[in-house]
Amino acid sequence: MPQKQRTTSWTELKQAGNECFKTGQYGEATHLYSQAIKELEKSNKKNPEDLGILHSNRAASYLKEGNCGECVKDCNTSLELFPFNVKSLLRRAAAYEALERYRLAYVDYKTALQIDCSIAAASDGTNRMTKALTEADGPSWREKLPHIPTVSLSDREKLSQKSTANAAQPNPTPKHNGTRPTNKPVPSDKDLKKAQILKEEGNTLVKKGEHKKAIEKYSQSLKLNPTELTTYTNRALCYLSVKQYRDAVRDCDEALLIDRSNIKALYRRAQAHLELKDIKGCEDDLSTLLTVEPKNVAALKMLQDAHKRK
Repeated sequence: MPQKQRTTSWTELKQAGNECFKTGQYGEATHLYSQAIKELEKSNKKNPEDLGILHSNRAASYLKEGNCGECVKDCNTSLELFPFNVKSLLRRAAAYEALERYRLAYVDYKTALQIDCSIAAASDGTNRMTKALTEADGPSWREKLPHIPTVSLSDREKLSQKSTANAAQPNPTPKHNGTRPTNKPVPSDKDLKKAQILKEEGNTLVKKGEHKKAIEKYSQSLKLNPTELTTYTNRALCYLSVKQYRDAVRDCDEALLIDRSNIKALYRRAQAHLELKDIKGCEDDLSTLLTVEPKNVAALKMLQDAHKRK
């Protein structure tokens, strides 16, 4: 009696697809990922996240082949199975960008930044989309954006824990944005929640004009979560209000280590430089800001003021 031929498992097909992807054989990789998806769907051990990763891998192959429509479809399926999968968000964003669907691309890049604010592809993509949308829709372009999903702290924590398990997928995402890494410890979920509460208390004090008290709240928040960019820019605003300009510069420096093109950090550091009579520092920050948002009225006005002070 002839021996029954062993069926190749979905994990073996996935690995074979990964190897083809690495060597640039994207058509073959797509075929292997498709076979892996079929095998996993037939399996009794079907895991939604595993299936989501396979669809994301196949999306990467489609993207490399220039088949953006199929890439978007696979990313949609992947994100239904594995919500907030960063790789699927970035691949769909890249496909939308190639299809000139800039608003949708912006939403995906911004969502990815909520999950990990140090992702170079997401930061650079956001800047490109900001420029394209400003040119297309004018200063009010943000009003025309679709809803941007909010990524909860618990979701961020879960995704952080899973990131190492998915390290073998093709097309790994860069983990820093071109500036030097911040090397800050990853806060616990408990610390993240406490830091958020303190930050919100600081925001309330700012609205009341109590900037010194707000600085204390923001400082307490940053001790618990030193990776939150907006807490630095919020505290920088308070330092500007109480005329502690060098402290404002330091906070903006920290924010720009996390996101080198952050508009608020660049603008507030430029304000501080201007008050410190560092005209070149002010002009350099405004020049960087205006490459991201060329029609930023406040930045253009400050640049005029800086020129007058020369």
